[in-house]
Amino acid sequence: RSELDELPKAAAPRKAYAVVVGIERYRERLPAADFAAGDARLAARYFQRALGVPEENIALLIDERATKSDFEKYFERWLPNRVEAGDEVYVYFSGHGAPNAAKGDAYLVPYDGDPTYIEETGYSLARLYEKLSKLKSKRVLVAMDSCFSGAGGRSVIAKGARPLVAKMDEAELPANVTVLAASGGDQISNTWQEKGHGLFTYFFLKGLKEKGGDFKAVFEYLKPQVSKIARREHNADQDPQWREGK
Repeated sequence: RSELDELPKAAAPRKAYAVVVGIERYRERLPAADFAAGDARLAARYFQRALGVPEENIALLIDERATKSDFEKYFERWLPNRVEAGDEVYVYFSGHGAPNAAKGDAYLVPYDGDPTYIEETGYSLARLYEKLSKLKSKRVLVAMDSCFSGAGGRSVIAKGARPLVAKMDEAELPANVTVLAASGGDQISNTWQEKGHGLFTYFFLKGLKEKGGDFKAVFEYLKPQVSKIARREHNADQDPQWREGK
């Protein structure tokens, strides 16, 4: 348990939808993404309480319920069928990312993903952003506790391939999409064992608790905290990124 288990005060309900994904265990015997499932469950509760997303408007995809076909269902059908003009959309992903070793572009790894065949079994960031761009929503906020270099942490890579800087910054963002990423393209996204959470997620949720829906304020709170704890606990650089569509 951590102080995050005490949920924030309930915000007024609003017209909003959320897709929340947490993949801790993978079908292809990939390394576990520690705490990802629990973090996603808690993020769904925080979206409901701190942001006012109605419970029935939250799709929670955990482990074997987060296959590539589930990604296609919820990002490409479920959201477009529901979101109307002026609505808000929140996406949270906790789990492994992977680079395409041939092209360097970044992919989310679903439960049934295989980094050796990432083009066929992964879900690219470019595809995600393209689908989100077509929604009628007022804004889309994407929070990703993942990384994409294949160098460890919350990233994987094809056997025999070398880690590389995934081109996550080159996936063009549509004007209505803002991304809070746990780390830079060549960095590892760490966990915080003492707290039992992903390091980024811990401070992201704590920020929501304190700042509510002011995501710029949430980011400005979490970035120095994540960087400080990563250096202290892991002797590593982890600098969360803010990307905003133009």
